Amino acid sequence: MSTVTVNGLLAARAADVWRLLADLPARPGRFTGTSAVEVLTPGPFAPGTAWRETRSRPDGTALVEEFVVLVAEPSRRLVLASPGVGADYRIDWTLREVRRREGRRTAVRLTQEAVPTAPFGRAVALLLGGLAARAVEGALRRDLADLAAVLGAPTREAA
Repeated sequence: MSTVTVNGLLAARAADVWRLLADLPARPGRFTGTSAVEVLTPGPFAPGTAWRETRSRPDGTALVEEFVVLVAEPSRRLVLASPGVGADYRIDWTLREVRRREGRRTAVRLTQEAVPTAPFGRAVALLLGGLAARAVEGALRRDLADLAAVLGAPTREAA
């Protein structure tokens, strides 16, 4: 299993960050490289909500991923699962509102875990572990920066 974690501080209240995360139809306009979202389940955003997301890989080809919400604690925590090829992924967004002189901010901890599910996945993890971890870290940082841009202020590393 490999785990990558990034931390950031967003210039917004946790409720505002949550609204951005939970608004699935708006994801293509918010997250770099996301070109389409197809919601697969009816009803409000909650555990069990599933969607298919089309993203662009660095080489320009399309990558289609499915996500399902495992935990949805508004303004506090969002945990997603995504089956992959040779590995399953778990993405954990933890939000904590903090008060600063500049106003309320949200400290964000974003963690992605990859659990190999096949010998191929284990081999890739061994061979490309460091490279893959750096790519994942870059993608997680990009997601935080994208949210910060929508909120109108740059993200900073959380203390």
